[in-house]
Amino acid sequence: MSADASPPVDQKSAVTLADTAEEALFSQRVLIRSIICRPDGGSGLAGQKVRVGGWVKTGREQGKGSFAFLELNDGSCPANLQVMVDAAVAPLGQLVATGTCVHVEGELKEPPEGAKQRIELRVEKVLEVGTVDPAKYPLPKTRLTLEFLRDCVHLRPRTNTISAIARIRNALAYATHTFFQKHGFLYVHTPIITTSDCEGAGEMFQVTTLINDAEKLEKELIKNPPPSEADLESAILLVKDKGEAVAQLKSAKTSKEEINAAVAELTKAKENLSKLEERSKLKPGIPQKDGKIDYSLDFFARQAFLTVSGQLQVETFACCLGSVYTFGPTFRAEHSHTSRHLAEFWMVEPEIAFADLEDDMKCAEAYVKFMCQWLLDNCLDDMEFMVKNFDKSAIDRLRLVASTDFVRLSYTEAIAILEESSKERQFENKVEWGIDLASEHERFLTDVKFKSPVIVYNYPKGIKAFYMKVNADNKTVAAMDVLVPKVGELIGGSQREERYEVIQERILEMGLPLEPYEWYLDLRRYGTVKHSGFGLGFERMILFATGLDNIRDVIPFPRYPGRADL
Repeated sequence: MSADASPPVDQKSAVTLADTAEEALFSQRVLIRSIICRPDGGSGLAGQKVRVGGWVKTGREQGKGSFAFLELNDGSCPANLQVMVDAAVAPLGQLVATGTCVHVEGELKEPPEGAKQRIELRVEKVLEVGTVDPAKYPLPKTRLTLEFLRDCVHLRPRTNTISAIARIRNALAYATHTFFQKHGFLYVHTPIITTSDCEGAGEMFQVTTLINDAEKLEKELIKNPPPSEADLESAILLVKDKGEAVAQLKSAKTSKEEINAAVAELTKAKENLSKLEERSKLKPGIPQKDGKIDYSLDFFARQAFLTVSGQLQVETFACCLGSVYTFGPTFRAEHSHTSRHLAEFWMVEPEIAFADLEDDMKCAEAYVKFMCQWLLDNCLDDMEFMVKNFDKSAIDRLRLVASTDFVRLSYTEAIAILEESSKERQFENKVEWGIDLASEHERFLTDVKFKSPVIVYNYPKGIKAFYMKVNADNKTVAAMDVLVPKVGELIGGSQREERYEVIQERILEMGLPLEPYEWYLDLRRYGTVKHSGFGLGFERMILFATGLDNIRDVIPFPRYPGRADL
């Protein structure tokens, strides 16, 4: 599928009908969206003088070079504004190349009868031009694949697909904050650098300055080698001689000035010896102590990592402020090249005090429904673009999820359904109680069995994290996953284990050291409270909404094994 297929001109939009085209408050231009996304397609603005700025999608000279038509897009909507420029106004050759940036002033006019557009701009003045060499421009007018665009990540937002995804992503972020703020949640910024492994899987990026320090030291030692033994012996003898000289002057009761001068020389010799001794201790490589890396010399004086989740930290605020949420980047050092994994991705993680698993499931369902309806209400033009070019069922899927009660079933019930179904269909992954559900199992439940979103709860404790509340059966934990059509797992959450003895035992069961979690255990020692929360993978939500297949295409700057461009 082309990543740059032309969007439809007629667009549904939330733009209200106004008498005049207003310039943006902080730039000297009228947004193209406010012109052509009106219910009248912009025809009601005919006769008005406006300034617009944008990038040329396509341009063509006509009338034997007497004028040119430009399809201009400024990123405010999927559709383009047709711009007509006479050769008398500006050299047409520098305007028509794809990718050219133009800032123009002119009059909005209704085009001749039979034209697709409802309005076009007749340029009277070209204010600015950012020219392009068509022979070198990396994004030609030809059909571009999403795979190709990953190798041109800094320019790919200029394509229709990536710009549509950016607007959908923005809408979902706005919807996220709107939902939680509306329901009284407090937004908390949790740290990117942490000393705690939230998932206990160990797949964390380490943050250290020891390597840089070692490299700097190695270069320094090459330029200024450490002192030799002879240099040290000479410095020691000099200190001894200077010390004896001071002693002799004092015993001879010489003048104060002479003694002070000798003492100054002794001090200088001692300082030089101290510096030489310090330099003699310098050794290339990462510092070690007792055969292990000495992290006490690292920047944070201990091992530190990029966070895999803000959940543990945001719990500290939930346990004193009630309902909170964090929304930020997380990192996994997992060597996975699948279409569902990134090394850096964003998570939405609410945490609710005095809430059990039932409350958690209600919140997760309401949040997902809210986001789906938000896109239908506020981003329909971009969703229509995705339907036309990528997934014909994308809008129907949003409507389904926004209007359907989610099916709820226990993990045990889900396994029973899958075992029964495996008699008639072949799953690649064996189905038995105790497994972590694979994507094919999740997709079967949502796409085939129920044709609806599904919440699976009460998972075996052996496959879940240490912080999840152990149920009375001592076999399962109060965990839940929200599964949606096409994507499978969208949300993972649980009621947190608030009992001190139980969570301490769980940490040890997982083979984790207690020391890094002492602060977390304090939440159970001092004023413990029942609380629950979940995490939504933001890029997975965008995959679900758009129908795209690869998660690398729904994040502005994808990071995955072997790639960290820009």
